[in-house]
Amino acid sequence: MIKNKKSLKATKTPSRRKFFKAAAVTGAAAAAAVAMPSIANAAPITLKMQAAWPSGANIFFEMAGDYCKMVSDMSGGSLKIDLQPVGAVVKTGEIGQAVSSGVLDMGHWVTAYWYGKNTAASLFGTGPSYGMSSQEVMGWIEYGGGRALYNDALAQVGFDYVGFFHMPMPAQPFGWFKKNVTKVSDVKGMKYRTVGLATNVLNEMGMVVRNLPGSEIQPAMKTGLIDAAEFNNPTSDSQFGMQDVSKHYHLGSFHQSQEMFEIPMNKKRYNSLSPAHQAILRNAAYAANSDNYFKALVRYSDDLAKLMNEHKVNVYQTSDEILAAQLKGWDKVVGQFSKESAFFKKVVDSQKAYAKKVMKYLLMNQPNYKLAYENEFGPIAKVKI
Repeated sequence: MIKNKKSLKATKTPSRRKFFKAAAVTGAAAAAAVAMPSIANAAPITLKMQAAWPSGANIFFEMAGDYCKMVSDMSGGSLKIDLQPVGAVVKTGEIGQAVSSGVLDMGHWVTAYWYGKNTAASLFGTGPSYGMSSQEVMGWIEYGGGRALYNDALAQVGFDYVGFFHMPMPAQPFGWFKKNVTKVSDVKGMKYRTVGLATNVLNEMGMVVRNLPGSEIQPAMKTGLIDAAEFNNPTSDSQFGMQDVSKHYHLGSFHQSQEMFEIPMNKKRYNSLSPAHQAILRNAAYAANSDNYFKALVRYSDDLAKLMNEHKVNVYQTSDEILAAQLKGWDKVVGQFSKESAFFKKVVDSQKAYAKKVMKYLLMNQPNYKLAYENEFGPIAKVKI
C-alpha cells in the first residue's frame, strides 16, 4: 500500500504543476488583453507637430524630438508625433493659431512668441526673476496657481489649446558684443536683439531693441543691422555661428533669467484621445523636463569650452552694474504694465507671493556652491575647461 501511495502521488504532482503553469500563462495573457485593449489593438494615432526651430544641427529641435520619442516609447508605439521644423506648415508667429484651429495638432515653442498678443505671455517664461530660476517658475505654474492664470491668458488671446511645459532653461547669456561691456554707458544706443518683455527692459537701459527670429541674428550682426544680440545658450549660439561675428560673449543676465518650452495642443484633439494617451502626453513632458536639462548641462558646457579654446571667444560674467540696471528696468516695466492691465498685475502678484515664500527657503538653505567649486578648482574666472 505504501508503494501504491507513493506511485499515486508521483503521478499527480507533475499534472498539478502543469495545471498551475498553464493557468498562470492564460491569466497573464487575459490580464494584458484587458489592461490595454484600445491601445494595444487599435491602429497607431499620429499627431502633427511643428516646432519653432529648424531641423538639422539645432539642439532645440533635437529636444522637441526627444519629447516625441518619449511619447512613442511610453505608448508602446500606439501614439506617435510627426515633428516638422519651423516653416514646414506655418511661420513661427502663427503656430499658436494653427494649433488652435486644428491646422496643427501640436506645436513646440516658447510663450514669449505670443507676447505681442498679450504682454502677460512673457511672464510664463521670460518675466522678472524675483530670485527664481526657470525651475521655480515651473513650480509656480504647477503648484503656485500659475496654470489657472496661464489658461486665462490663453482664453484672452483666443488660443484654444492645452499646454505642457518642459526644459527649465538655465539663465540666458546677455549675449554677443563687439567689445567687453561692463558699464551701462557701454550699451546705451546699441542696436540689440531679444524677445518678450526683455525688449522693454533693455529699452529702459537705453538700448535700441530689435525683435528678430533666431536664424536672422547672425546675418543681421554681420551686416551691421544690429550691434549685439542674444539667443539662448552656448550650443544654440555656436550652431548659429555667432562666434564668427563676435569674440566677446557675456553670460548670466536678468533680461531672460528663466524660460522653458511650451507645447500647445489643440484642445478638441486632446479631448478625443483616451485618458491613457492624455496622461502619456502630459507625463512625457515631465520626463523630457529632466532629460533635456541633464543633456543641456553637458552640451552647453562642452560647447562653451569649444568657443573659448577653438574659436578664441572671450567669455565674461555680466557685470553687477549692468545686472542692477536690468533689475531697475524690470521694476519700471512691471510697474507700468501692472497699471495698464489688471490681469498682468494679477499674474505678477501671484509670482511675487510664490517667490517670497519659496525662494526664502531655497536661498537660505542653499550653500555657496561657488565656494565649494573654487575650493577644488581655484578662482572660477581662471579655470580652463
